[in-house]
Amino acid sequence: MLTSCSLSRKLTDQEPTELESTNYKAIETPPEGPRLVVGIVVDQMRYDYLTRFYSRYGNGGFKRLMNEGFNVTNNHYNYVPTYTAPGHASIYTGTVPADHGIIGNNWYDKFIDRTIYNADDESASPVGTTSDEGKMSPSRMLSSTVTDELKLFTQGRSKVIGISIKDRGAILPAGHAADAAYWFRGGDEGTFITSSFYRNQLPDWVASFNASQPAEKYLTTWQTLYPLESYTASGPDLNPYEGSPRGKETATFPYDLKSLASKNGGYNLIKATPYGNSIVADFAIEAIDKENMGTDSIPDFLAISFSSTDYVGHQYGVNSVEIEDTYLRLDQDIARVLKALDDKVGEGNYTVFLTADHGAVNVPAYLQEQKFSAGYFDERNFVKKMDSLLVSQFEINGLIKNVSNDQVFFDQELIRSNKLNSGELQDFLAAEMRNYPGVDKAFTRDAMVSGSFTTGMAAMIQNGFHHQRSGDVIFILDPGVIVYSRTGSTHGSAQSYDTHVPLLFYGNGIKKGESAERTSITDIAPTISTLLKISFPNSATGNPITKVLK
Repeated sequence: MLTSCSLSRKLTDQEPTELESTNYKAIETPPEGPRLVVGIVVDQMRYDYLTRFYSRYGNGGFKRLMNEGFNVTNNHYNYVPTYTAPGHASIYTGTVPADHGIIGNNWYDKFIDRTIYNADDESASPVGTTSDEGKMSPSRMLSSTVTDELKLFTQGRSKVIGISIKDRGAILPAGHAADAAYWFRGGDEGTFITSSFYRNQLPDWVASFNASQPAEKYLTTWQTLYPLESYTASGPDLNPYEGSPRGKETATFPYDLKSLASKNGGYNLIKATPYGNSIVADFAIEAIDKENMGTDSIPDFLAISFSSTDYVGHQYGVNSVEIEDTYLRLDQDIARVLKALDDKVGEGNYTVFLTADHGAVNVPAYLQEQKFSAGYFDERNFVKKMDSLLVSQFEINGLIKNVSNDQVFFDQELIRSNKLNSGELQDFLAAEMRNYPGVDKAFTRDAMVSGSFTTGMAAMIQNGFHHQRSGDVIFILDPGVIVYSRTGSTHGSAQSYDTHVPLLFYGNGIKKGESAERTSITDIAPTISTLLKISFPNSATGNPITKVLK
């Protein structure tokens, strides 16, 4: 592990020797390069949120990035599953889960027979809290990130910080060598925390920020930013497709957050409102200022992930007034961040990219009402049926050990002790799955390991398949079919509503323009690496999007 001690920025008032001066200049960014790169990931942002709400955005946020930067309109994820942790890891490593190893938010570890979380690290201690929510690190991510490579290139002199409501949204982009990653601890604290993987105590400015009780002002009344009747890009406020917070009968405006907090996890409630994005913007602006990011010739990197859009989408759905209002408010928060960058770093001295970790499906119950083919998948009954078919065929109980992330894991000990052929098991189960209502496709481990798929969903599954961490049979549900409640939206599929996400570049070294040529999420890190003139992340498979670069 590269630590902040071994890769710390050197600042001295002494005059450098001739040799020191030569070495120092060798790692400076050329004069035309950015002093600061800001990566913005918006959690669960479909591409059409840029266009659907465009007329309602101000001129300083999304519109500024779209109209004064480069808009890549046909950017997609090239693997499944499309979840938060794999998305953030893929953006910053420039490769897919097959290489970086983050195959889900959680996944079953067959070697220790338990489900693990992508950022869990029992060897790390919480900093800024006593909660286990601080026992986190990027240690399960196998590849380096563009932020890691910047640290290596500058001998640790670059400052790299990750910030998010979610731990994984801060940790995975910040990478292994970052100065810090900060995430939000809700409950009764409402503060930003980190782990000993990065540092042993909070900097003074973070301690001061937390001491000001930053979350308290956001336990307010969430009312629409504009008159409710003007939200014509969404469905009606009162509808059967949204989930309401505990203690509120209907998912309708206004939301009295102060009175609802006690039944909804205290400050955790802020996460599922646009104010979760606002507090992240507050903290990011403070970091830019107090850490003096982008104020010298050695480039820094600030990774910001706005996660509240995901919480709101899960609860209220793609077509809700709540999601529209959240994006209108996020637009203002992004404008605040850009204004802070102008004031502190200077317009023309920084580069921004904005993308998303995945999209989201419209609520299937709503789609059904509109006569679309959509629905809900009862995974429990599906597993029972598959298990009974295996018993009938092989006369052994308990062959299915775990089902998660649309993958089936067999009990390898049972297979060995009964001298079964694993390939026969895989082929049998995959064939039965393909005949099950709601299942579109099924693939075996053997096919993923020995085959070479270049197009279609098979290639996307193979890109998301890690030889050690993934399961024995992988299934894909029909379009518009999900395992979820009948309210709210979710994601994770290979369908375009989950894979098609925004990609905007703006600032130093970026052309003004737009392209509908298809690109992959794995192209972002190589593009930024090319801009910074540094090595690509060590497992990068994407290519620089040269048309965006001057």
